[in-house]
Amino acid sequence: MDGRPCLVVGGGPVAARKARGLLRCGALVTVIAPAVCDAMTQLTPLTVARRPYAHGDAAGYRLVVTATGIPAVDGAVYADAEAAGVWVNSADDMAHCSFIMPSVHRDGPVSVAVSTGGTSPALAAWLRARLAESGGPGLGELADLLGLARQRLHDAGRSTERVDWVALLDGPLLGLIRAGQGDQARTLVEEATGIRLTR
Repeated sequence: MDGRPCLVVGGGPVAARKARGLLRCGALVTVIAPAVCDAMTQLTPLTVARRPYAHGDAAGYRLVVTATGIPAVDGAVYADAEAAGVWVNSADDMAHCSFIMPSVHRDGPVSVAVSTGGTSPALAAWLRARLAESGGPGLGELADLLGLARQRLHDAGRSTERVDWVALLDGPLLGLIRAGQGDQARTLVEEATGIRLTR
């Protein structure tokens, strides 16, 4: 979604949560709503059009989320988006969705998404929270370290397939990162890959 124009129709807490998720993905978010809640006003960067949704508004976007709670408005947004070939998600209204949003946990470049196919968003959120808790902190930093190692291997013309990444991950690597011992973690990766990560 990085740099892609997205529309959120609605100004309440649910719409704010959807807008926040799109912003975290790097989307260029526009909100259309006659009024917006405090949570929405705190989001940046955000373009807000304080007015009702107008026929055809959905056509200028890559993706649309509607969360007004007003069936007639959400239905009109869905119809416009479908007619324009734009993907649309209607909060808590499966009949007016061309896609379902999973519940997502992010830590740097690591994303864990859970979906119940729209049957129970609460269960998806509960599972996502449990997975995030069991994964714990440091996964983003670990991904950055391993990504650097893979890039250096590629730069050296070497295959990444010859590294036993699973053995490396099953070792103390994540524990070292969580303990603030990034230098030792880097040394372990250098030993496993045979490549220098510092210059």
